[in-house]
Amino acid sequence: MLVASPALHAQSRVWRSSDGGKSIQGAFVKRDKTSVSILRPDQREVTIPLEKIHHEDLAWLNERHPLPAAAPDARDLLFDKLKFGDSRAQVTEKLKTSKLVQATLPETMFARTGLNGIFQTVHKVGGLEASLYFDWTESGTLRELTLQTTPVSGNDAQTRLTACWKEFIELMTTLHGNPIHAHDKLDITAVPDESMSTTHLWKLEHRGTAMLGCSRDGDEYQIAVRFTTENIKPVVIPADGKPGI
Repeated sequence: MLVASPALHAQSRVWRSSDGGKSIQGAFVKRDKTSVSILRPDQREVTIPLEKIHHEDLAWLNERHPLPAAAPDARDLLFDKLKFGDSRAQVTEKLKTSKLVQATLPETMFARTGLNGIFQTVHKVGGLEASLYFDWTESGTLRELTLQTTPVSGNDAQTRLTACWKEFIELMTTLHGNPIHAHDKLDITAVPDESMSTTHLWKLEHRGTAMLGCSRDGDEYQIAVRFTTENIKPVVIPADGKPGI
């Protein structure tokens, strides 16, 4: 028994050349990254390079028969599905569908307020909530990502921050392997005011650096993880010096 090709029942359409000067009638059969195959009315299958197809027909093709999305290389990922080079729109869409973070404001407010501090981790890290902050290139692509906890102060700040710090160490090691530099203790009293002291440094697989540490603003302290495209190297600290990179 003969089985009819699905293309025989597909809707035939006109495919124009890139300059619009020529055209061919045919039904879509298949496509790949560089070409599309169509079935002509005389049942001949022809393959056309995508670069030779009119932009409107290419738009139709991408809408009706898009290529399957390639799985992102895990080595490119910073946190969740975010990676360096993502546009603001890509970052927004990824965060909106994330299971790790949630928005603290309605989506209608994003354009008015920006993304900094809007998305927060669904689950607390070591008992503290963490929010996401972004820095962009001039062309609007992601070049830095920082996870920053809510500020902590008071007599129990060291204890609370240490619990969060340890959980971040485990998380970062799971995501990015062993750090290339690490301190075995967090001492918030050694953090200078209005600055961040880094205790751990990870070399990211493809490019950039991740740093874990504690920042201080007056009597308030925060644990922060900063992902940057910069290639930051460890700095040797004297035994009696303050921790940092």
